Amino acid sequence: MSAAKADPARTIIADNRQARYHYAIGDVFEAGIALTGTEVKSLRIGKATLGESYAGEYGGDLYLYNAYIPEYLAANRFNHETKRPRRLLLHRRQIDKLVSAVQREGMTVVPLKLYFNEQGRAKVELALAKGKKLHDKRQTEKDRDWGREKARLLRDKG
Repeated sequence: MSAAKADPARTIIADNRQARYHYAIGDVFEAGIALTGTEVKSLRIGKATLGESYAGEYGGDLYLYNAYIPEYLAANRFNHETKRPRRLLLHRRQIDKLVSAVQREGMTVVPLKLYFNEQGRAKVELALAKGKKLHDKRQTEKDRDWGREKARLLRDKG
């Protein structure tokens, strides 16, 4: 299973920044996403939101639920529904791995990023994640604050 790699050539459309705060991120996957024409045009403008979205299994396929892609204003009556379920394009083994982890281990499949790759295709970076408890979130915040403070001290010392 190949994980998505950080690549400077991709254009990031939406970033789920809260996911790393609310979840402990495990395996990361790159998935294609089945979109209509007006959705692609709306994404090219760059106004999508992944804040409350998640991926779930339906009929043997994986779908992205609750992702907001606004209507494309020039499309008139041929527009898309803004929060419709969108099919994710993954290999069967990857789908089986994600679904079994959700069912057996109580994990969640969260989208981290929505972006266009080098070929101009819309992709979603999915992560297999486990929800954090309140004390874990506090520890994450403490570590982040200490990292900032440490960087500030090192920068001031020269």
